[in-house]
Amino acid sequence: MSDDTNSRRLGSILGPTLVVVTLSEYINLSIWSENIPQVTYLNGMILFAAGLAIVRFHSRWRPLWTLSITLVGWLLIAGGLFRLFFPSAPQADPGLVGYGFVALLGALGVLITIKSYMK
Repeated sequence: MSDDTNSRRLGSILGPTLVVVTLSEYINLSIWSENIPQVTYLNGMILFAAGLAIVRFHSRWRPLWTLSITLVGWLLIAGGLFRLFFPSAPQADPGLVGYGFVALLGALGVLITIKSYMK
C-alpha cells in the first residue's frame, strides 16, 4: 500500500473527527474554565495516545498536505502531555487565543478531510 493511500485512510478518519471536535469545542469552549482535573487527565491520556499513534505510523515531513496529519499528531501529543501533567491548570481561555487555536485545528481538519476524500 502506498504512502498516499495510508495518508488518505488516516486522513479520512482524522479530518472529519477534527472538524466535529473543534466545532463542538468552539461552541463549548467556556466549559474548560471550570474543569474537573480527573476528566482533564483522562482527556490528556486519550489525546496523547491518539497523537502518539499518528506520529508513530504517519511521520511524513514532506511539504505536502500529508504534513498536516503529522503536525496534528504532534499537537495532540503536546496537548495530551499538558493535560496529563497539569490537569488542574486552566485549559482553554475563551478568548482570542483559545478560539484562534480551535479555528486553526478546525481549518486543518477541513484541509485533511478535503484532501483525503479527493481522488
